[in-house]
Amino acid sequence: MSANQQKRNTIRKSVRVKRRALSNEEQQLAADKLCQTLIETPQVLEAETIALYLANDGEIALTPFIEWCWQQGKQVTLPVIHPFSKGHLLFLRYNENTQLVDNRFGIPEPQLSAVDVVPFKKIDVILTPLVAFDKQGGRLGMGGGFYDRTLASWYQKTQDSNQVALNTGRLVYPVGVAHDCQEVSAVPTEEWDIPLPQIITPTQSITGKLGSNRNSSEN
Repeated sequence: MSANQQKRNTIRKSVRVKRRALSNEEQQLAADKLCQTLIETPQVLEAETIALYLANDGEIALTPFIEWCWQQGKQVTLPVIHPFSKGHLLFLRYNENTQLVDNRFGIPEPQLSAVDVVPFKKIDVILTPLVAFDKQGGRLGMGGGFYDRTLASWYQKTQDSNQVALNTGRLVYPVGVAHDCQEVSAVPTEEWDIPLPQIITPTQSITGKLGSNRNSSEN
């Protein structure tokens, strides 16, 4: 294992301990504050379909936000581990009647059904879980690479054509969400890591390097 990988694992362990140590009251307050910021985010307001997740391992909960999405008539989707394409995700519709089953990591996900699969190109905003982040939009996940693979094609397109696709809104808009205690000074990155244009916590809305480039192009 390289020194960089060791550093990443050390950060994962440390941050996971911090977020799991939050009390139920602190978790609820954080979820409510996060929801308020999310519903004031232009990309979220304009979105018709939003991909998100069900909290696990101390992750910040999206329950208040999910309820708001349903009230607004937005389509909500959850990630499901792809049954045939190793290391990839599918996204399935999620509502009050969705049957959930635990995947191999013990995380609840919708029962796999072809009729409920939503093509990734139909998703407007994807809220990505993470373990640690920095103010440049760096994201450190659990280590499975699921979201990095999911966003790889999107990221490549943002690097092409002087970010035309990002500026015209034709691509999904990824937003990292996390507790404030998950911030680190700098995420030690690997070549496969996908940076995020925006990260939202209960007290911050951080514009990463991609988001800064997008804003500069619009001015």
